[in-house]
Order: sequence, then structure tokens, then C-alpha cells
Amino acid sequence: VQLQASGGGLVQAGASLRLSCAPSGRTLGYYNLGWFRQAPGKEREFVAAIRWTGESPYYSESVKGRFTISRDDAQNTVYLQIDSLKPEDTAVYYCARMYRGDWGTTSPADFGSWGQGTLVTVSS
Repeated sequence: VQLQASGGGLVQAGASLRLSCAPSGRTLGYYNLGWFRQAPGKEREFVAAIRWTGESPYYSESVKGRFTISRDDAQNTVYLQIDSLKPEDTAVYYCARMYRGDWGTTSPADFGSWGQGTLVTVSS
């Protein structure tokens, strides 16, 4: 299954965005899911993850307090609410399924089913 992210765009610093992620042709089911981002010239960076039950989300320290991950199984969608956007949040944002690792992992190697990301550009 591939997970397709959407909802990015060009915004000014301080604005908010809500990114969406949905599987192509499948339901979210029992997937634990995560969001990552990749800025130009940088490695892919963990942002947030959530259990298939919607419980126990965790975040990277750099986004904690500004980003909120949630899921709506009725809509078959995982969301990433981003508030108080900063220029350093500029990146392509991806969602992915967690395949291995302990809860709390931030390694991209523990995730898969990457789809096309969505670009978020924050102007100062």
C-alpha cells in the first residue's frame, strides 16, 4: 500500500496548515503511522507517529507543541495539524506505515509504504 500525502502549500510564517494522508486503495486498518519531512539537502526527519487506535502519539522535540497528529478512520485519513509555521518547517512532508521497531522509534528504516509527499513552503 502507498500512502499519499496532500494539503501542502506556500504560507507565511505564523500560519497553520493541515496535511492529510490516505492509503491508495486500502483502509488504514491496524496500521501505526508516522509523518516525516525532508528539507532540501537534508536527510529525512521524523515528525510524529500515532497508533492504529489513535492513542499514544509522540513527536520530535523540534515540533512538539506546534504539530498535532490525529486519525479519522471514518475518513480513512491521518492528519498533521501544523500551527505557528516557521521558515525552518519548509520541507516535503511524507506519511508512512510503521513496520518494525519499538514504539517511540524515529528511524525512517522502521517505516515503509512511502508515497509522494506534499511540499510545505513557509515564507518569512
